[in-house]
Amino acid sequence: MPQPFHIVDVFAQERYTGNQLAVVTDAGELTTEEMQQIAEEFDYSETTFITGEPTDAGWPVRIFTPAEEIPFAGHPTLGTAWVIREKLRNEPAETVSLDLEVGTVPVTIEQETDTTEFLWMTQPEPTSGEQIAPKLVADVLGLPAEAIDEDWPVQVFSTGLPTVLVPLVDRTALEAIQLDRAAYDSFVADRDAKLVMPFCADPRSEENDLATRMFAPYFGVPEDPATGSATGCLAAYLTATEYFGSSAVSARVEQGYEMGRPSLLGLSTEADRTVRVGGQVLPVAEGTLY
Repeated sequence: MPQPFHIVDVFAQERYTGNQLAVVTDAGELTTEEMQQIAEEFDYSETTFITGEPTDAGWPVRIFTPAEEIPFAGHPTLGTAWVIREKLRNEPAETVSLDLEVGTVPVTIEQETDTTEFLWMTQPEPTSGEQIAPKLVADVLGLPAEAIDEDWPVQVFSTGLPTVLVPLVDRTALEAIQLDRAAYDSFVADRDAKLVMPFCADPRSEENDLATRMFAPYFGVPEDPATGSATGCLAAYLTATEYFGSSAVSARVEQGYEMGRPSLLGLSTEADRTVRVGGQVLPVAEGTLY
């Protein structure tokens, strides 16, 4: 049967920036194989499928990259919540909860300015993982060892999708990254963490705090323009290391500039380890799959 879909740009400040997302509604009759084929056809970082009516756990949603299904991702959570609020509910709501593989993820809509709404998700409680030798990850990123800021650890954090956080000395190093695919494949082969997020405290705009990039070829995403799940992991890292001098952090993060898809992500953490990531969602298109 025909399947309606919506395309939105997430973490965007204007249309055709941020991270693209396709949301397929009324997808309960699709098989897993069909969902994977549709995600490959869209070829965005992720495509989501709303598979039924909401329950006490929230709206049931599945998330697929072009390569496989994943339990959680940030921009698909925000973008899907926007579609549900604007297209599927009979009346607007301040909070929309999604029932994902990692559990219930609430998304709250907040007015940032007179003309701008931010959608904020509270991510699953973060966990910390191994610390990694800087030289090892420098080889993956195609950088000299001195590009890694050794004042801070290279470490894995997870809020549902484990991510390797890599502190760099400056934006020159960030922009110079040339991912070595063979080194990356070897690096992630025996690790749960397949996402690699280098970052630096050297953003383009004085209004922002950090600049990042994110690489996940394992999931069919050579580079991602805006990554909410990894930004949540970054928030947990900033709290654990007191990178900004405090365990409570509020920051604005740039991503996607190297791809021509400039994105803005907000993050906040509290001392109790609550992690929130937010951004703007803008509609782009809607249609029907046959």
